[in-house]
Amino acid sequence: MDLTLYLTWDFVMAFLTWDHLLTFVTVANIFGLLGAIFYVVSASMKTVIPLRIAGIASTVFFLGYGALAPALPTAAMYLMLLPVNVIRLFQIRELIKKVRIAAGGDLSMNWLEPFMKRRGFRKGKVLFKRGDQADEMFLIVKGKFMVKELGIELLPGHIIGEMGLLTPDNTRTQSVVCTQGGHCLTITYDKVRELYFENPEFGFHFLRLTSQRLLQNVARLEAQLAARQEVQGT
Repeated sequence: MDLTLYLTWDFVMAFLTWDHLLTFVTVANIFGLLGAIFYVVSASMKTVIPLRIAGIASTVFFLGYGALAPALPTAAMYLMLLPVNVIRLFQIRELIKKVRIAAGGDLSMNWLEPFMKRRGFRKGKVLFKRGDQADEMFLIVKGKFMVKELGIELLPGHIIGEMGLLTPDNTRTQSVVCTQGGHCLTITYDKVRELYFENPEFGFHFLRLTSQRLLQNVARLEAQLAARQEVQGT
């Protein structure tokens, strides 16, 4: 038993000798170590832009490791991951840039298009009714839509259904019907929440933009009421 322990210890000490450890110091292993470090760093990030940057660095180093080792499956996997991380980083940066511009005065929400899906509507189709459960919002691309309770016509470029995200019970506050066939781009509330948690700055500007749109609707209603009162007064 003592001989076994002695031989085991002797093997460990021989493995840990400086000369033996230096045999592991290769360019490929250094790349692999740096890739592992940046991977751990990316996992600790709380916001998406630094996470994507660290992820890109990790992918590049692991790609170098796979190419030099050589480990072709590893190299192939990280070669496919690299453009995915780069594209997602570009999309998020563009989203934040455009939402800043929008919150500064332009009430368009076209910056959400990369995250939306197309859906067609025929004339007379009801998008949703007041009191319905809300789980998505719409960006009008083509056609005309009417807010029935308010008599407001919505044209291409208008966003519909964003207020349901902010109501306590996530229900529709108005009814919308298609008055001229066309199509919209849709995005689920879950996707909007995902974008918010990926980057809180997006959430701040989205709420600011929604508040501006709500105030705009209130001003429109006040103008309509004032116009009706003038007509009734005459």
